Amino acid sequence: MSSTVANSVSRIAPADASECELSIVLPCLNEADTVGACVIRALETMKSLRIAGEVVVVDNRSDDGSAEVARRAGARVVSEPRRGYGNALRRGVEEARGRFIIMADADESYDLSDLERFVDGLRAGDDLVMGSRRHGRIEPGAMPRLHRIGNRVLSGILKLFFRGRVSDPHCGMRAFTKGAFQQMRLTSSGMELASEMVIKGLLAGLRISEIPIILRPDGRISHGPHLRAFRDGWRHLRYMLLLSPNYLFVIPGAACMLLGLIPLVLLGPAPAAVADVRFDYHYLILGSLLTILGFQAVMTGLFAKAYCHAARLYSPDRVLEAFRRHFSLERGLILGTALLLAGFVIDARILIGWLRSGMGELNAIRPATRASTLMIIGAQINFASFFLSVLGMFPSDADDAPPIVAQALDEIGPARRSE
Repeated sequence: MSSTVANSVSRIAPADASECELSIVLPCLNEADTVGACVIRALETMKSLRIAGEVVVVDNRSDDGSAEVARRAGARVVSEPRRGYGNALRRGVEEARGRFIIMADADESYDLSDLERFVDGLRAGDDLVMGSRRHGRIEPGAMPRLHRIGNRVLSGILKLFFRGRVSDPHCGMRAFTKGAFQQMRLTSSGMELASEMVIKGLLAGLRISEIPIILRPDGRISHGPHLRAFRDGWRHLRYMLLLSPNYLFVIPGAACMLLGLIPLVLLGPAPAAVADVRFDYHYLILGSLLTILGFQAVMTGLFAKAYCHAARLYSPDRVLEAFRRHFSLERGLILGTALLLAGFVIDARILIGWLRSGMGELNAIRPATRASTLMIIGAQINFASFFLSVLGMFPSDADDAPPIVAQALDEIGPARRSE
């Protein structure tokens, strides 16, 4: 390996910063077996394609000499002391000199001689060019069966939640512009960065394309893959859920409310029977509980949406825009107070009736359940209205918005405010 590396360095030199078009970023954690060959292949490919570029290897606290192997092969090595795939990639892109970036693994699983199609896509105006193993080929032994199943499941969830048409959103080889990367504002520290990049690219309306690629078995000898199926799969799923308030909160909450309102309305006046099954106040109390829990979940979803917008994670969606058009702090307070008063009136009537009866036996479970439900939801609406106002979601125009929201709207841009 050392003689090959030395010969490669003598005939391949990375581009100067002023003329660098392409940076290939390789995160590296104990990849001494393969990182040198990856660097050499990438540099040779760029030379044959007449692309001015560099290879940036991000050493993520390796202890097997990977950094020195990469440096001898001709890479520019930077260090990232914080462990994690996402941390390493973000550091590598920050250090990259090229306006185009290609990221890949340093284990020889991706073909670093296949760079031209990625660069052509970026030159044609794409913001993100994704490699697709599903449209390409996965060689025998390159991906365990469990990983294949998990990848398909997570890819399907991402498509459902974010309506993207990316066939392989977790592919480790992809290209993007430096500007698109900065616009996505990635924050993930681990493997979930692959999902985050696609999600934020879709939410930001970036131009995304795909090309079929080949995944080969990695060439490491000293240790196995860094990917852990259940741990990293959960991290991907968790991130998708956190950026999907509709599926995490709003839709389940609305279904829960609907399910609770049915017994709350139908069993309010008196018990009911279907065939030989009798439905009494026990189901009425259950309906009240489901209605309150569902309403709280829906409001939590609106909180999450308002925060994600104010924090510039994505622009407003249809649910948030519709809510902003028809809701205000004052309207929320009027509605919440009206429900509170309605519940109070029902309870007052119960109390007056009990006093008139000589404070005897009190049998008012049905109206008391309805009253408590109305009062709890009314109080929640009042508190939620104030909290949503703090998040600054009500102004529909940037000129009337608080500073943080005005800044977010400016960065989203007029073309995407109406999405």
